[in-house]
Amino acid sequence: MDPHLLRTYVTVARLASFSEAARHLGYTQSAVSQHIAALEQDLGTALLTRRPVAPTAAGARLLEHAGPLLLRLDAARAEVVRVAATPAQGVTLAVTATALDRRTAGELPHAGVALTVLPRAEVPAAVASGAADLGLIDGLAAPSDPLSLPDVAPLTARGIAEEPVAVLLPEDHPLAGRHGLRLGDLVDARWLDAPGAALPLDRLRTANGSAGFRPALRYDGTDLRTLATLAAAGHGLALLPLSAAREAPGTVAVPLTAPRVVHRTELLHAGTLRGAAADLAARLDVTRS
Repeated sequence: MDPHLLRTYVTVARLASFSEAARHLGYTQSAVSQHIAALEQDLGTALLTRRPVAPTAAGARLLEHAGPLLLRLDAARAEVVRVAATPAQGVTLAVTATALDRRTAGELPHAGVALTVLPRAEVPAAVASGAADLGLIDGLAAPSDPLSLPDVAPLTARGIAEEPVAVLLPEDHPLAGRHGLRLGDLVDARWLDAPGAALPLDRLRTANGSAGFRPALRYDGTDLRTLATLAAAGHGLALLPLSAAREAPGTVAVPLTAPRVVHRTELLHAGTLRGAAADLAARLDVTRS
């Protein structure tokens, strides 16, 4: 399949409009229609209904493959450019909301850094596609175990930090005076579903080996102060690295005592690092040891 046709198809399916896709891609609407027709002829089946514009059953299946395929093509292009280019003086860094602690932030150069906070699922893709030189991603894991990352492209992951986790509670919560909490005792509690800021609820279910942890409120942002405000107002509990939980105003951080899990942070990169990115990665490795 021609990747240009595939990109056009993904854009039309995402925007549900041939005209909007044409404006987004800088093509004429006729060119977009021709791209879709050529792709449908190549595959021998209709991929989109026209009124309304929506994927057919075959088109929906193609969409499942298209994202990873296009990302791998972007990753290959970015890798070739990295190998051929002169090492950049600055460094671009994609991080999750709770991956950048004070120690790590202290290792950043005082100039030439561009930092973006992204949802966990988007950090590996940003590194693979070349949108970021380095990524910092975090999650829940057994001590010294690597994180489970999506297979978007060949990436190198290095653990740079581990710390305890804590349950974020309102100050007046009945459990706020405890010295420790077991995850299994909180299965039926109200939780904040905030995958971009707190540790995701599906990881809690996996760590506890059970269902439950029902969401009371969904928060799609990455701002920890907003998350703390919601928790302080009683909208639900959240699981955070202990250092971040202790700094949340209006809340109490109670360490998690069971199961034995940690908040782990990993540094991601593609290919061989050079320039400022290599220097920063080396400093993070030194401070970890």
